[in-house]
Amino acid sequence: MIPAAFDYIRAGSIAEAIDLLQRDPDGSKLVAGGHTLIPTLKLRLASPALLVDIRGIAEMKGIAVNEDSIRIGALTTHAELLASEPLHKALPIFRQAANLIADPQVRNRGTIGGSLANADSAADWPAVVIALKAELEIASATGSRRVAARDFFVDIFSTTLGPSEVLAAIHIPCPAAGTRFTYRKIRHPASGYAVVGIAAAVRINAGVAANLSIGITGAASHAFPGDIAAEFLAGKPLSQGNIEEAARLQSAATECLSDRYASAEYRASLLGTETRRALLALAA
Repeated sequence: MIPAAFDYIRAGSIAEAIDLLQRDPDGSKLVAGGHTLIPTLKLRLASPALLVDIRGIAEMKGIAVNEDSIRIGALTTHAELLASEPLHKALPIFRQAANLIADPQVRNRGTIGGSLANADSAADWPAVVIALKAELEIASATGSRRVAARDFFVDIFSTTLGPSEVLAAIHIPCPAAGTRFTYRKIRHPASGYAVVGIAAAVRINAGVAANLSIGITGAASHAFPGDIAAEFLAGKPLSQGNIEEAARLQSAATECLSDRYASAEYRASLLGTETRRALLALAA
């Protein structure tokens, strides 16, 4: 199909993009990689009067690995996250996750900020940033604010972003030495999205789990932290028995989505299985 007519402007800065959004918050859309927005326009599920192209904004690009924190610009592509050696050395989970996203064409165009702001219930990055205890930097006309990743996702395609706000960057604290990471998912055979995806990080201290953090995507209406499993395992050895019980508790407490591909019961089963597999991988 052919999209409805719209105006198009390339913003040169975050401030310019915000100014353009403020003029017509309901009738304007940001576009970067466009992998979600363009199909939506073609199907006329959205018909904005103005597209604001933010692809060229330099301040929203780049990966900076510092001594105590890591900053990832929202316009950083999946391919750049996959290829970055400093990021891989600090947080190998980014390469694990990026390598599971779609195909090279999507990875070369799609951005981490676009994925997070779109808040698809089956996207990969929301689970990762939750597990890494990231903060999302949100810019507005009055300045910037940071929101914990675990609080950013509200519902399917819904976040705490205001209509005239821009997701500018992701900030992640550098992990303690010895922290282990994993990301795994059951892929939808057609789309490659996560039917269920689990991101996890843990440090083993004196034989027990310390600072265990879990992010879950695909299972429910939005990505969420696996607090029930993490709290059960806190201070306990990552034994097979403890892991199986933690996975069972998390699965039983989650209200899972149901669709043509996977019923709620099936997703709950996958959630338990994938949580168990992810945690066993960390314990190995």
